[in-house]
Amino acid sequence: QVLLNYPVFDAGWMMAPRGFGTMLAMFIVARVINRVDNRLFILVGFLLTAASLWQMTGYSLYMGSGPILWAGFAQGFGLGCTFVPLNLLALSGLPHHILTQGTALRALMRMLGGSIGIAILETELSQSTQIVHSRLMEHLRPDNPLAQAPYLTAPFSLTDPSGIAALNHEVTRQAAMIAYNDDFALMLIVILASLPLLLLVRGPRRRPLPAAADD
Repeated sequence: QVLLNYPVFDAGWMMAPRGFGTMLAMFIVARVINRVDNRLFILVGFLLTAASLWQMTGYSLYMGSGPILWAGFAQGFGLGCTFVPLNLLALSGLPHHILTQGTALRALMRMLGGSIGIAILETELSQSTQIVHSRLMEHLRPDNPLAQAPYLTAPFSLTDPSGIAALNHEVTRQAAMIAYNDDFALMLIVILASLPLLLLVRGPRRRPLPAAADD
């Protein structure tokens, strides 16, 4: 929103396809979850999320709204494919008398894992922005012909204070965009590295139906 100068209303509409994709996926999964292996839904969800993150690594400051909308829908649909199966796999083996405690513990671990992930991504974003900003500024010097006219146009300048401020602002925007792409790449790596763990996941336990009473 800040980097692309989207108004608040437009930014909200940009996020709408993600929520719609999540609702659609959860509706579909709930209808067929008893007929399809839950691990297949998780695999599809991971692959869709990875595909959306792959597209997001190519974001730029000059793109239109199309890539954001499509990536958001694919990511939302992928996440929706994983919510119900993961909850079912995590809780299906618990006895009824500790199901409430298991649900609370799963919610706690999900929030804890999300908080750790957000902290790591925010730290990486901040550090990467500073590093990329420093490297970009190294090329903006008087002896670089590409940092002179006609390549460096108004309002940018290496001599005028207002031009220097405008140039620093633009470099900061570019550095932040690259840092976001690095964060998306990191999330993509984590998703792909998690795929082999599906081989260790067993299907949900089916509780036997009670035997019919004898007449």
